[in-house]
Amino acid sequence: MEYSGNIRKMRASLDENGNVHYRMVLYDNTEPGVEVSLNELIGEEIEIRFEDQINCVVTGKKIRKAYGEGMSWDAFKDSPYAVESIIRPELSQAHLGIGLRDLEWEIKNHVTPHITYLSLTSGIKVGVTRKTQIPTRWIDQGAVEAIVLAETPYRQAAGLIEVALKGFVADKTNWRNMLKNVLTHSEGLVEAKKSVLDKIPEELKEFISPDDTITKINFPVISYPEKVKSLKLDKEALIVKRLMGIKGQYLLFDDDTVINIRSHSGYKITINN
Repeated sequence: MEYSGNIRKMRASLDENGNVHYRMVLYDNTEPGVEVSLNELIGEEIEIRFEDQINCVVTGKKIRKAYGEGMSWDAFKDSPYAVESIIRPELSQAHLGIGLRDLEWEIKNHVTPHITYLSLTSGIKVGVTRKTQIPTRWIDQGAVEAIVLAETPYRQAAGLIEVALKGFVADKTNWRNMLKNVLTHSEGLVEAKKSVLDKIPEELKEFISPDDTITKINFPVISYPEKVKSLKLDKEALIVKRLMGIKGQYLLFDDDTVINIRSHSGYKITINN
């Protein structure tokens, strides 16, 4: 089958057994288009062809270069989808009635329950996401396990907890090790959670979650790459390779190459097998 459209980040769901199911999301510019089930293509040769067109995911206009996740430069500078408090949650002030770009949007998205969590990607890391994005956020970053550390009523509080822990727990993923499924950790997530609780500022300890449930995530991968080579559609407009698995927002191929689908948001492609 052949499908065409503008890339968005893959949609992923977790079943009752902890297995991830992926769908490729293709838009008709800014309008929702088709979704292609990807799990059934693992082990098959697929073709991805870049149609030499990028559309801004916010405005839909054709652009030569994408910023952020598929935005034009103007949208990247002005859109609430690229507001600095997305990357740095501690900067959000929406709960105080102060908007950094778009107060209405920031209240809707930032004055809502947020989770500070620990996850196991390559090593143990700390992160923040909206409660409604669990377990999607963990899947997107390639975590094989995750645990809730704290639940806060607004984004800034979750971000302040994350900042307090950055000196003790990494806040970045070694993406190459994550894709090779190389795990470097010396303790479990429950133990790691206990070890950082006293590092949380006193005024934020009321948000600590008593829930020590560990979510385990199994990615649909036949084999992991030994060495990782990242592909970009700007440089390799036609990819014809055997799909060996999917992890995070990456497709893994049989020659140790990978492609980050999310980073190609807005790119118009044709995919078939």
